[in-house]
Amino acid sequence: MTENNQHPEGRDTLLPLLLLALVLGVVVFVRIRLLQTPLERDEGEYAYMGQLLLRGIPPYVNAYTMKLPGVSAAYAVFMVLFGQSAAGIRVGLLLVNGACIFLIYLVARRLFDRNAALFSCACFAVLSLSQSVYGVFAHATHFVVLFALAGAYLLRRALETDRGAALFASGLCFGLAFTMKQHAALFIVFAFLYLTWRLARPPNRGSGPKPVVAPVTLLLTGTLIPYALILLYYARSGRLGLFWFWTVQYARQYASGQSLAQGLADLVDACGHLFATQPSLWLLAGVGALLLGTGRGRCADRPFLLGFCLFSLLAVCPGLYFRRHYFVMLLPAAALCAGAAVCSAGELLRAPGWGKYRHQLPLLLCAGSVAFGLCHERNYFYLRTQQEVSRSLYGTNPFQEALQVARYLKGHTAPGDRVAVLGSEPEIYFYADRLSATGHLYMYGLMENQPYAERMQEEMIREIEASRPGYLVLASVDTSWLRQPSSPRLLSQWQERYLREFYQPVGIADIPASGATVYLWDDKAAGYLPRSDSSLTVYRRKDR
Repeated sequence: MTENNQHPEGRDTLLPLLLLALVLGVVVFVRIRLLQTPLERDEGEYAYMGQLLLRGIPPYVNAYTMKLPGVSAAYAVFMVLFGQSAAGIRVGLLLVNGACIFLIYLVARRLFDRNAALFSCACFAVLSLSQSVYGVFAHATHFVVLFALAGAYLLRRALETDRGAALFASGLCFGLAFTMKQHAALFIVFAFLYLTWRLARPPNRGSGPKPVVAPVTLLLTGTLIPYALILLYYARSGRLGLFWFWTVQYARQYASGQSLAQGLADLVDACGHLFATQPSLWLLAGVGALLLGTGRGRCADRPFLLGFCLFSLLAVCPGLYFRRHYFVMLLPAAALCAGAAVCSAGELLRAPGWGKYRHQLPLLLCAGSVAFGLCHERNYFYLRTQQEVSRSLYGTNPFQEALQVARYLKGHTAPGDRVAVLGSEPEIYFYADRLSATGHLYMYGLMENQPYAERMQEEMIREIEASRPGYLVLASVDTSWLRQPSSPRLLSQWQERYLREFYQPVGIADIPASGATVYLWDDKAAGYLPRSDSSLTVYRRKDR
């Protein structure tokens, strides 16, 4: 039976196509409108490490991170193509998001009819832009979704065509997803379990283990290649120990730092925010999941979709850190479930008396849900400026101010000079296009209750003292440190003495909870005491 026979088309696909075209037009407009929204911390880290890659400096040498280098490499590509700016990075995100929407269609088209597939695309386009998942910011989870969707599509195609090349390519895509963020390991588990289940069930079960072992081995080989190449590179460069410490040893400590109670509280808070921001689309996705779970939902491969939904949810959960942008990894599953709800509505309306509405009502349902979603976040989508969007989502985090501070640093230093930031603001290094005096881009690991914290503080102190940076930036922002009662005090004590002895203030960005930031430079900064709880202070070395 052909695919078209399995999924008979509706009488008219023009209106669904027009709906999707309208939604994509709005989404592209919003993303272009917000291209230059100030980078936040994660983006600043990836952008700075992308700059280092373009200089021939690999990650974990001059910049320490527990994240794998895939996203930094993607940022480097964006910066080559579109320029080293926030706008260039966001253009790259726009293209990634567009590719994800196309892949949603390819996957959904193999599960539902065309109208439901088109609606799944529209649903994903709106959800992935939502402020509830910080959709305008180029987080690693967008890149995980890109490769996980490509892997899922190729996996089903491989099973339909019995082609080993497609199966290997599927594994390769899942492996690339893992290099973007370790959470993607859950998608690899899904692919392994689904493929094994499909091959082991009748009529294949009676033909022995070979038909199962060979394809599974081919899939897993593909998944291992990207990570194996990274390991080989660091082994040959003599830096495998450094790479292993940050991405495995420290990452394991970080993942075990959250309590179950706090994790559940964060999950409830995040889910409440997701639903409040886009209630119509999440409600429709919930209905679709319920119909699939009870067997009433129409889907060409219900085990595939249910498994994909389950492991998409599990991918959000490692470490119980339910950051809002982690839920980007759940959005493809939510969009497919919403498509299932629309597809199933046509089947449920086969009852007597509903025949003439069978095609119109699902279309009205999806159009109304998407229209409500685009209207519900109208302030974020259409009205707030780029700076207002940053402030509304991130409060007094100094993302706008980082650009002004970096401009000052760039204008007062030479390209070969190093600067230091005491705080978790790697975007300053990127904007200034200057090397960091220390590999520690974040203070979080140094403040955590984990066995390496004091050693990291000692290392940071040694690196800064050895580099003797001409300029140093102090971020007096609680969220740039996240100090805990158990945090080692060594860095705080050293910082106070070191700044007093060797540096003098030459710039201040005083960030009020409301109103405009106060900037003071050079002589005007001397003796000024910030009036707000959040500020950036630029120090110049006295003997410079």
